[in-house]
Amino acid sequence: MESSNNSRPAHVTFLLIGIPGMEASQHWLTPLLCFLYIIALIGNCTLLYFIWKEQSLHTPMYFFLAMLSLTDLGVTLTTLPTVLGIFWFHFSEIVIEACLIQMFFIHSFAAMESGVLVAMAFDRCMAICQPLRYASILTNSVIAKIGLLILTRSFCVVFPIPFLTIRFSFCKSHLLSHSYCLHQDVIRLACADIKVNSLYGLIAVLFTKGLDSIYILLSYIMILRAVLNIATNNARRKTFSTCVSHICAVLMFYIPLIGLSVVHRFGRHSSPLVPILMANIYLLVPPVSNPVIYSIKTKQIRTTIVRVFQRSRISSEK
Repeated sequence: MESSNNSRPAHVTFLLIGIPGMEASQHWLTPLLCFLYIIALIGNCTLLYFIWKEQSLHTPMYFFLAMLSLTDLGVTLTTLPTVLGIFWFHFSEIVIEACLIQMFFIHSFAAMESGVLVAMAFDRCMAICQPLRYASILTNSVIAKIGLLILTRSFCVVFPIPFLTIRFSFCKSHLLSHSYCLHQDVIRLACADIKVNSLYGLIAVLFTKGLDSIYILLSYIMILRAVLNIATNNARRKTFSTCVSHICAVLMFYIPLIGLSVVHRFGRHSSPLVPILMANIYLLVPPVSNPVIYSIKTKQIRTTIVRVFQRSRISSEK
C-alpha cells in the first residue's frame, strides 16, 4: 500500500523558467519574442484571410495550408501567455491544472500539425503522380473528412496524458525546464514510477509523428519517381518546385522535434540551455516561418497579396 506521503497535494504549483543564469537581463529578449509572436499571428491570420476571400485559392493545396495556419495559431496562442508572462512580467508560477491544460493543447496542436503535413504531402503526391485524377480524388468532402480525422486522432492520442499525469505527487523540485508545460518535462519531477507515462508518451509520438514521417518520406519517394520520369529538366524543376514550401515546413517541424526528443531522453547531463533552445525552436519557429515561406515561395499567394494591395491603393486614391 502506498504511503499517504505520496498522495498528490491539493495545490501543486510549478515554476516555469526563462533562460537559466540570465534571469536579471532576460527581459531584453521580450521585444524579440513579441516581434516573433506578432509575425506568427499576423502571418497566419493573413494567410487564412487570403485563402478565405480569394476564390482562386479554394483548392486542396490551400485548404490544407489553411489547416496548417490554424494549427500554428493554436500553438502560438497556447504558449504566448506563459512565455510573455515570464519575460515581460517575471511571473513564473503555474498551477498544475493550468499546466495540464496547456500541456494538452501544446501536444494536441503539435500532433495536428504533423497530421496536416502528411495531408499536404498526400496532396502534392496526388497532384504530381495522378494529375488527371487529382480533382476527383481530393474533393471538398474528402478534404473535410481528412481534417476531421486529423483532429480526432490528435484529441484521442493526447487526451489520456493529463489524466495519467495528474495522479502523481511532485515532491521533487517544481522547477520546469521551459517557459511552458511539456509532458516529458513535467513527469521527470514526479515522485513515483513514471514508466506508464514514458511508455505511453513514446507510443503516442511513434503513432503520430513517427508514422507521419514515414508517410511523408514514402510520398516524396513516389514524387521523385514521377518527377524523374518527366522528359525535360525545365519541366522537372517546375513540377518539383511546387513541393519546396512543404519540404521547408516539414524540416522546420521535424528537425527541432527530433532534437528535443533526443535531448529529453539522452541529454540529462547537457547544458540546460540546450532543451530550452530546442523547445523554443520547435514551438515558435514553424508558426513564424511557415507563412513567410509560403508567401515567398508560392506564386499564387504572392499574386493574391499584390492584387489585394493594388485594390487597397486604388480604393484609397478614390
